[in-house]
Amino acid sequence: MDFLTVLVDFFSGFGQNFAYLAVFLTLLLCGFGLPVPEDVSLVSGGVIAGLGYANEHVMFAVGMAGVLVGDGTVFLLGRIYGVRVLQIPFIAKFITPERFLTVQEKFSKYGNWVVFVGRFMPGLRMPIYLTAGTSDRISFVRFLSLDFLAAAISVPIWVYLGHYGAQNLDHLRELVHQGQLTLFSIVGAFLGAVILIFYVKKKLFSQT
Repeated sequence: MDFLTVLVDFFSGFGQNFAYLAVFLTLLLCGFGLPVPEDVSLVSGGVIAGLGYANEHVMFAVGMAGVLVGDGTVFLLGRIYGVRVLQIPFIAKFITPERFLTVQEKFSKYGNWVVFVGRFMPGLRMPIYLTAGTSDRISFVRFLSLDFLAAAISVPIWVYLGHYGAQNLDHLRELVHQGQLTLFSIVGAFLGAVILIFYVKKKLFSQT
């Protein structure tokens, strides 16, 4: 499915008065596992700004608000319900007990920075944030701080890229693909550095 065309048509159908609300609610639902790529939703928001349905700077703010509110709500669900959250039907569809345990292991091994990396991992984002909420390892303020830091990198890239390529969606699709590969490469390098640091620290600790 060509999500870009579908979302651009969907958002622009709300006109200038409700386009921001449509983008915000879509991003909010993405935080709960809506099977729509969050990056494409942000790009689409940028596109409708480029087409004159919205202001690109306001759309950036709306994008930040949408992802942070969605992520924060998922975290609070984990914090309030604990592991019982897996019994909630719509969450159980996306997160199996096995997947939840896998994320718990990663979180225990690599610490709070898993939250930062999770923003760039669509398939694991919700389980990571939910697991962060169920644990006592990270406060809500620290979670939002790390999530904000990651979102401040990804959100403006997608929104302004969409605004830039609004007049040529074919070319924009190529730019989005290149941008996804670049972000994944950067995150991969960052994750590799984190693993290396933990390995070195563990080695030094074992020698003392």
